[in-house]
Amino acid sequence: MNFRTIQPMRYALAAVAAMLFCTALPAAAQSPKQIQAALDSALTRFKNVREGANADYIPALARVDPNIFGIALVTPNGKVYTAGDVTSQVSIQSISKVFTMARVIEDLGPNSIVERIGVDATGMRFNSIVSVEFSQKALGGPEINPLVNAGAITATSMVPGATRDEVWKRILDFHSDFAGRPLTVDKEVFDSEAATNQRNQAIGSLMYAYGFIKDKPAQATDIYTEQCAISVNARDLATMAGTLANAGRNPVTGKQVMKAQNVPGVLAVMATAGLYDDSGKWLYRTGLPAKSGVGGGIIAVSPGKFGIAVIAPPLDAAGNSVKAQLAIESVSNALGGNPYAPQVSGKR
Repeated sequence: MNFRTIQPMRYALAAVAAMLFCTALPAAAQSPKQIQAALDSALTRFKNVREGANADYIPALARVDPNIFGIALVTPNGKVYTAGDVTSQVSIQSISKVFTMARVIEDLGPNSIVERIGVDATGMRFNSIVSVEFSQKALGGPEINPLVNAGAITATSMVPGATRDEVWKRILDFHSDFAGRPLTVDKEVFDSEAATNQRNQAIGSLMYAYGFIKDKPAQATDIYTEQCAISVNARDLATMAGTLANAGRNPVTGKQVMKAQNVPGVLAVMATAGLYDDSGKWLYRTGLPAKSGVGGGIIAVSPGKFGIAVIAPPLDAAGNSVKAQLAIESVSNALGGNPYAPQVSGKR
């Protein structure tokens, strides 16, 4: 039995173990009053934070109101808690990578991501071209992941569909099912990104040249660009995170959006590569699988307990919302969200 044969078995066993771990976690014990108090406290504590700046390499993002600050949390029983501005919409940006990855896993199976793209953190910038070159020398398979641009464009290319419209509908409908309402694209953001995405076009072509993308790299890059321009508010994002926290069932609509057995693999990649260069620091502080986007949103998942999202556009140097990180960590600490925290039960 060689390395390539063992690897899919290892990932399958790890996914089963992770699923059992996630489903064994108790639901949040806090009362609705305590949950709301945690959100209100975070809003008050961090609303005047002024660090960070809007992303400006996409012109439309530089024009987004930097004062938007909204927090939303969704529990597995479908209760929605909010604080601040949860109606203003921003573009989903890289958070979309999670749900397109999930779409591919649903359509083609969990090993499709492992074998075509990889699931290891690259240790480089999210739009690195060098990481693609280094992946060619990897032992036993690719060493990219679906949450950096090269892997995300490849994942988009893997979504089944005979035409661009069919592929796009499959992606948008899946995002909408997670959010619990029909989502739309911010055309201004899409047009702005499409006019300035030459680097992503180069990455798509390089992934095609190396055989990661099998066909139509320009189409894959264009669809990827459009998915990043999907408009969402904090409540949408929290519902999407809550669906992952609830084993793939949307807790608000009750729809089983993805198979429960496929959720642990999605959460694992979020944990290792969800916050760009600071993914390890984030996981060390919170233990929460999460994903950020340069539009200013961050989602995080406490399996079996809650999904949480914050939108606050100013970003730190790594591209993660400053206030969103602070707020999510604060709320999670107040509610016992860290899945790695000691669990005390029974008699000694």
